Order: sequence, then structure tokens, then C-alpha cells
Amino acid sequence: MKLRIYLLIASGVSTSIILLTLFVCYRYMLLNWKDVVLLTTVTLGAASVSMLIHYFMTRPLEKAIHAITEETTHISEGHFEGQVPQIGPAEFQRLADQFNRMTGKLNESFQKLRTAEASRKELVANVSHDLRTPMASIQAFVEALQDDVIQDKETFERYLQTIRLETGRLDGLIQELFKLSQLDAGGTEFTPERYHVDHLLLDGLQSLAFQLEEKKLQVDVDMPDRLPPVAIMPQEMKRVLSNILDNAIRHSPVGGTIEIKVEQISEQYVQLYIQDHGQGIEEEDSSKVFDRFYRADPSRTRASGGAGLGLAIAKSIVHLHGGTIGVDSHTGEEGHGSRFWFTLPIY
Repeated sequence: MKLRIYLLIASGVSTSIILLTLFVCYRYMLLNWKDVVLLTTVTLGAASVSMLIHYFMTRPLEKAIHAITEETTHISEGHFEGQVPQIGPAEFQRLADQFNRMTGKLNESFQKLRTAEASRKELVANVSHDLRTPMASIQAFVEALQDDVIQDKETFERYLQTIRLETGRLDGLIQELFKLSQLDAGGTEFTPERYHVDHLLLDGLQSLAFQLEEKKLQVDVDMPDRLPPVAIMPQEMKRVLSNILDNAIRHSPVGGTIEIKVEQISEQYVQLYIQDHGQGIEEEDSSKVFDRFYRADPSRTRASGGAGLGLAIAKSIVHLHGGTIGVDSHTGEEGHGSRFWFTLPIY
């Protein structure tokens, strides 16, 4: 039975009891029959008007309950975008407000779940792709060696070198995935040390000296004479710097310049800027470059551009230090390239 019908029946029963009571009272008040009929008629008219008013006043209740019921049905079907109108008495309006808040939170939670599921599928697809290519190469070269297809020593050594390179790439991908999973799971404990930024830059540039020399790149460093030491985990932050520098090297033209600037931006943080002069990053890609396995150029392979995990790892490490990381790009402006930046907490 619907609530509205139930309320009308309850009102009708109570009104009938009142009418019966009044009729009995009229009969025992020593009134003549004409007066009893008149009073009874007036009482019935008042009761009818009361029932009519009651009928119309219960409509907002029915509408509110109907709206909540419909929205509940939509939620059961997986749709969380709707909102219940706040109509009817104050209690029903509060109920509608709480219901809308609940659906909003459910929608937010399911959006996160959908995003996580999409990321998981993308992760599996990308890992499968990045593992399949070197594995196929290794398998082909090993089969060629086993079948004695290769007779001359030079080709034999070249095949072995290729297998060594591919296994090295596989090991690098596995190490990056392991590191990223550690950071995501909170498995890396934050144990900062007092460290100087100039030492961090020196170590990062030395580790990439060969790549810089190979592309004939010049590095310009702008850093104040006095800079407070920072509180970092040196090995982790060297990885951040190396990943960003490696990205700048790959996107810089031969014979170009990479600019590094360091400045204290507040009493709590020092900020590092790394500017290349390549083609830059499209605006729609700027917010995605720190996503795992994301490549601004879909045609780029692992051999020519990495697995797409370096910047994702850098972001996680910077966040572990309580800092922020980002990129500013000037696509379309010749020679401006991209400027990556991240902050370090002052010791």
C-alpha cells in the first residue's frame, strides 16, 4: 500500500470516529431531528473539506518518496549522476539532501574505481607490449644461435651483444616497475639527510656525461652562491634529477643547451628548473607526462624513448619528500622547449 493511500485511510478512519461521536452527542443533546440533520450535514461538509485538504497536502510527500525511489533504482543500475529534488516537509528535504550527498560520494568513489581499472588495463597492456618486444628479439637470436645459422664470429658476437642489450632493457623495466610499486605501496621509508644542492647537480650531470657529450649539449647552471642545505634522500633524489635530465637530453637538438636554475622560493623550499630547447609538449599532454607508461609520441619505442616510467617515478619520489613537480611547455615557439621543475624541502 502506498504511503499516501495509507495516510488518507488513517485520516478517513479518524474522521469517521469523530463523526460518529458527534452524531451520538447530537442525539443526546435533546435536539430535534432537524437540528441533528443540520449539524451532521455541516460536520460531514467540514470532514469532506478536511479530507480534500489532506489529499492535496500529502502530494509533496508522495512526490518526494517517488523521486527518491526512482533515484534509488538508477543507483542500482549503476547511474550516480542524478539528484533528488528537495521538496516536501523539512524532514524530507533533509533526507533528499543527505541522499544527494550519498550519491555524490558514491559517484566519486566509482569514478575512482573506473579510473583505477582503466589504469590497470593500460598498465597490463603496456607492460605486455614492452616485455613482448625484447622477449621476441631474444628468442629469435637464441634460436638462430642454437640452430648454428650463424657461422662467422663477428655476427655471432653481434647477436650476443643484442641479446645482452635486450636482457638489460628487460631488467631495467622490471626494476622500474618494482620501484614504482614500492612507492605506491608506501614501502619506501622517508629518511632524509642534510645535503647540498650543488652536490646533487654534480652527481646527476656526471652520471649523464656520456649522453651529454654524445649530443654535444652544453649545460648552463644558474645557482646562488649561498643556498641552504636540503633534507632529502640523496639516492632517490638523484634518480629524480637523472630522469628529468635524461628526458631533457633526449628532446634537445644536437649542439643545443640545457639550462638548470636553482632558487629558494620560500623558507621551506628550494626549487630546481630544468629547461630544454626541443619541440616542447602539447598542452593536452602536459598534465599526462607524469602518468606511468605515458608517451607524448605514441610512435616512440622503448629503445628510443624509455618505458614511460621515469617521470612517474620522479613524481612519486618528489611527493614522498613533501614537494611538488610540474612542467611548463611552449609548444609552437621555436627553441623554447619544456621546463620541468620540482621543489626540495630545506633542512
